[in-house]
Amino acid sequence: QVQLVESGGGLVQTGGSLRLSCVASGRTTAVNGMGWFRQPLNKARELVAAISWSGTSTYYEDSVKGRFTISRDNSKHSLTLQMNTLQPEDTAVYYCAAGTRGTTQLLTQSTDYDVWGQGTQVTVAA
Repeated sequence: QVQLVESGGGLVQTGGSLRLSCVASGRTTAVNGMGWFRQPLNKARELVAAISWSGTSTYYEDSVKGRFTISRDNSKHSLTLQMNTLQPEDTAVYYCAAGTRGTTQLLTQSTDYDVWGQGTQVTVAA
């Protein structure tokens, strides 16, 4: 079994930056594609960014392209989301997620992911 723990959320002013981290533990050899999701209050959860096991393939939701960067370090079982030029509409609970069903490719559907972190709150003040 795999566990994911996120850190790095907080309150930031518009235009500021935050760096989210996620560390996997347990059966980490089972982790393949990973991603960051977010869920604003009273809205549906959406995929923000995803990365393949090798790190060579990435996906970004249109509104974060050019502002967010996803990366991973498999030697440390870690996933990072660097968020720059944050806007109030980026306010949400951010979740780290992993797929362990045997594919190393980019995972772009929420149903591709079977392990989830507990979430970390990001609030961007206007």
